[in-house]
Amino acid sequence: MKQASLPASVLDRFPELTIAVWGDLVADEFITGEIARVSREAPVLILKQRTLALAPGGGANAAMNLAALGVQVRVVGVVGSDASGVSLSGQLRRARMDLRGLVRLPRYVTPTKSRLLARHAHTSPQQVLRLDREPSPLPRAVQQRLARAAARALRGAQALLVSDYGYGAVTPGLAAAARARLTTVDARFQIAAYAGMTAATPNEAEVEAALGVTLAGAGREALESAGRRLLRKLGCRHLLITRGRDGLALFEPGRPARHWPVVGSQQALDVTGAGDTVIAVFTAALAAGADGPTAATLANVAGGLVVMKPGTATLSRAELLRALRQYELPA
Repeated sequence: MKQASLPASVLDRFPELTIAVWGDLVADEFITGEIARVSREAPVLILKQRTLALAPGGGANAAMNLAALGVQVRVVGVVGSDASGVSLSGQLRRARMDLRGLVRLPRYVTPTKSRLLARHAHTSPQQVLRLDREPSPLPRAVQQRLARAAARALRGAQALLVSDYGYGAVTPGLAAAARARLTTVDARFQIAAYAGMTAATPNEAEVEAALGVTLAGAGREALESAGRRLLRKLGCRHLLITRGRDGLALFEPGRPARHWPVVGSQQALDVTGAGDTVIAVFTAALAAGADGPTAATLANVAGGLVVMKPGTATLSRAELLRALRQYELPA
């Protein structure tokens, strides 16, 4: 099926959508430096810092991807008053999101993933270290406050996107009580606990953890067996498994599994946040009326584009439309 034959109205309807994003808001920090020499203090490289950039990650990245596609976004989550929290909330505000569901806690440590990238002259930066700053568990009272904010954000919204990175801003129990008619979920550690949602978008490692199986190198038959098991366990309508350089696979009740190869080069420049892009596009497409395979096709193309960009990135509807006209994917 040529991409031009996909209903263009799916992309055209994105600006008409309002989607609530409830989840862990993460700051992705990128520190780039040039290799100067080896330290005399220890056998480590000394880098001269050249750049420092902070981008929205986790649920905030999913929200940014939706906003870049023209969707009206309502954010539900928590940030601290630290530098990461101030920068993160400022970027979300500049993207014209509805931040009435954003809780600011003075003593909260905004989850921050600092990536140290090293480069020689005339070479591309390579990640050599990641330092994570993580918050203490959120009090139950704050979680309940976020649940009430999510319920308000869902009024008049077409979908709820749940982004659970394990920091406590959203949990399976809270999401089950406040879910929308269309609810999609991406959970880093406990995808199997999110039963009853509309759709889930785990990667292969998350499927392995949920089912206690090994999929790496096991072949398509093992993948399809695991996909069907998880689909039944979750009771969802769409299970989209992301597979990195192997593309993605879609499982739906009563239908055979569908597979898509990776779009573009298999040599990704940066996979940071690619899963956030996939769930954002998949959610928006479903909310716009697309069926599962059409939504998966759009998400696959979007994921293939975003990994060719450095850092935590987004893409526009125009970029997605151009790519749809360029690539051919299986019907």
